[in-house]
Amino acid sequence: MTNVSVEQQLIKQSKPGGRFWRTFLSQKYLYLMSIPFVLWILVFNYLPIWGWTMALQQYRPGLSFWDQQWVGFDHFRELFHDERFFAALKNTLAMSCMGLIAGFSIPIIFALLLNELRAPIFKRVVQTVSYLPHFVSWVVVAGIVSKMLSLDGGLNTILVNLGFIQEPVQFMAKSSWFWGIVTGSDLWKETGWNTIIYLAAMTSIDQEQYEAAKVDGASRIRQMWHITLPGIRSTIIILMIMSIGNLINIGFEKQFLLSNPMVADKAETLDLYALNYGLQLGRYSFGTAINIFNSVVAVALLFTANTIFKRISKESIM
Repeated sequence: MTNVSVEQQLIKQSKPGGRFWRTFLSQKYLYLMSIPFVLWILVFNYLPIWGWTMALQQYRPGLSFWDQQWVGFDHFRELFHDERFFAALKNTLAMSCMGLIAGFSIPIIFALLLNELRAPIFKRVVQTVSYLPHFVSWVVVAGIVSKMLSLDGGLNTILVNLGFIQEPVQFMAKSSWFWGIVTGSDLWKETGWNTIIYLAAMTSIDQEQYEAAKVDGASRIRQMWHITLPGIRSTIIILMIMSIGNLINIGFEKQFLLSNPMVADKAETLDLYALNYGLQLGRYSFGTAINIFNSVVAVALLFTANTIFKRISKESIM
């Protein structure tokens, strides 16, 4: 019996799932190629969820799972009664919202401007230079920012020479400026990289629309507003939903590297809070409770944003 007849027989024998088997047999090689990635997700994303049980225990390394002391939701109660947790939550949400507004809108504007460049060589040079900082580690970026904003750094030198200030300013010592410094540093590092996906989406726009707009006398700004932006609307919405889902998961690397004792109250995020008052103190169960809170809030934000955009714009990721 040939392979073709075997496949046809399987499809006929599986009437309820005929469509599934038809798709599976016609794309069996794609399914086989996806198996390593599915296993990777299962091993590194789903199996570790078992570790969430530590949040319900007074975890002690070296003891078996059944020998651990179960404490229920005590760690969550302690978490929600800790003023430092709410301070870290405030810092996290503030820097996340600032990063979402600036880090989402500016790459779109930058991509629109790059798309309007008519010199291909100059366009490629600008794009390459703009996304190179993405490959620089935050250790190096923090060193550059700290040096530029120091008393004898480049920014103070320029401002003093231009007469905007009389004496150098300690930018890194002002806690009220820390959120802006972190947002600006992240913007400089990631703007060029984030424009790549928008530029890729712009290549799929039908060029005849621009030709028709030119015939009608539309300016380049009008073309951007009425053709380019609607053409990448789906990409913008999908990335917005995903960005909102990651609103609370901003990490701690840049805050940890750019902070100092004078701005520590504004630099502590939830991840840094989990590191300082969980893992470093050997309170693994308490640190796990913090991470569970982050994950639950992230999932809630993702579904909420997806539902809202689905109702408003009919676009969603689920």
